[in-house]
Amino acid sequence: MPQSAHNVPVHRLAVRVREIAQLFNSLDPTPFLNKDLDPGANTFIETWASVYPSHSRFHITIHLELWPEDGDPTGLLTEAIHNHFSYKAEQTRKSLKYLLLQGRMSFAIGIVFVSLCLLGANSISHLGDNAGFNIARESLTIVGWVAMWRPMQIFLYDWWPLQKQIHLYQTLSRAHIQVIQGK
Repeated sequence: MPQSAHNVPVHRLAVRVREIAQLFNSLDPTPFLNKDLDPGANTFIETWASVYPSHSRFHITIHLELWPEDGDPTGLLTEAIHNHFSYKAEQTRKSLKYLLLQGRMSFAIGIVFVSLCLLGANSISHLGDNAGFNIARESLTIVGWVAMWRPMQIFLYDWWPLQKQIHLYQTLSRAHIQVIQGK
């Protein structure tokens, strides 16, 4: 059942910086709207947000000690932070797409390999019933199923943390940003 806006928990984060530039990666030469957040600021915001339920909303208040001469930076910082997390969501979405492609390829290869191993094990079982043949048959069976490990890992475990991360980035890309002058 979808939750109304009144039931969605709102979580607040206060970030204190001396100047706007502290929020952005100093190695990124692009203008503020397209810049990456500083890795420390990014990690701080992500870590903070990741502990809350996925249906939460976020309000980030930036306490800015040195107010820019050209006026209120709220719009600029809001757009920059939203762009940053939208970009991260898109990059993670691409990583998930690549992982699932790798999973499908691994699954196809694994199915062919396990089939060949099981056919080989079945052929060996017709050759005889001594210890050497039994070891070879069981070894082929085990090796065949071990080949299915990676696709099973991808489809059972590896994809959902990326999906959760995408959702977190999308939520952060819609966070309410407020900029306040002073400490």
